[in-house]
Amino acid sequence: MSFAKILETTAPIYLIIAGGYLSVRLGLFEQRDTRALGRYVAAFCIPALLFDALSSRPLAEIANLRYLGAYGAASMAVLLATFRVQTSLRRQPAPKAAIQGLGMSSSNSAFIGYPIAAQAFGHPAAVALALNMILENGIMLPLALALAGSGDLRTRSFSRFADSLRGLERNPMMLALVAGFAVSAFGIPLPAVVTRTVRLVSSAASPVALFVIGGSLVGLSLQGMRRDVGAIVAGKLLLHPLAVLAAMCLVAPIDPTLAQSGVILAAAPMMSIYAVLGQRYELQGLCAAALLATTTVSFVSISAWMAVLHAIGVAAA
Repeated sequence: MSFAKILETTAPIYLIIAGGYLSVRLGLFEQRDTRALGRYVAAFCIPALLFDALSSRPLAEIANLRYLGAYGAASMAVLLATFRVQTSLRRQPAPKAAIQGLGMSSSNSAFIGYPIAAQAFGHPAAVALALNMILENGIMLPLALALAGSGDLRTRSFSRFADSLRGLERNPMMLALVAGFAVSAFGIPLPAVVTRTVRLVSSAASPVALFVIGGSLVGLSLQGMRRDVGAIVAGKLLLHPLAVLAAMCLVAPIDPTLAQSGVILAAAPMMSIYAVLGQRYELQGLCAAALLATTTVSFVSISAWMAVLHAIGVAAA
């Protein structure tokens, strides 16, 4: 895939981020307004997107255990290793360590990874997207939030860790995930008005989240954040796809184009609601800066990963 095609896919992301930045910078919105928009995305738009992604596909298509095991194990390894290094060696507080780990181990599969993978690999990219939505929103995101509230992984903190997990039953994303699985598993027909409403709400997820990111950048200073941002960028664009590639090879056989799609999804920047999730820990500035830097560098790194896959013989011709 040419650099020009990748640019065609990712350029709109920059334009929306720029729109959010300019809207706050010029006084059309205040930053507290973008925080309210962020809560709307997390409570309504993303759950609608998850429900639609799962309920619209047959259960057999979203139950590839080899892919789920390989991608999930690689992503969890990156998250947990980052959390341990940051809390034990760098003495970072648990929320910051967990959010950094989430940034390195969870991708913007739907809005950046999938459009690129679909052009290269076709239908298997859609299957990979559905599986990634399960992993990222059903396992990775809840685990990261649980770690952020657990203090650490020592036994004395287990009760706080368990409390965080129990709280997930009220998380709109988890409820949407369960509902989507149920509709898919039991073949429940949905009225057209419900389907259209869900898709209308879910269509706002990416642009509104990116607008929030742009607004969060106003007044941002990189002073003292360059080391953290650099680590997140390297972890997301290099370590995560490398771990996924290794895991896919270890659990073979996996459909080659499905494995290829998984590596490209892992090579995408972190989820677009990353800064929104960071708000609750007062880390929206770091998250927004890391997302912007990662998206910029991914122009080059995704092309490089496509070349690597082709060179080792697992990419499409």
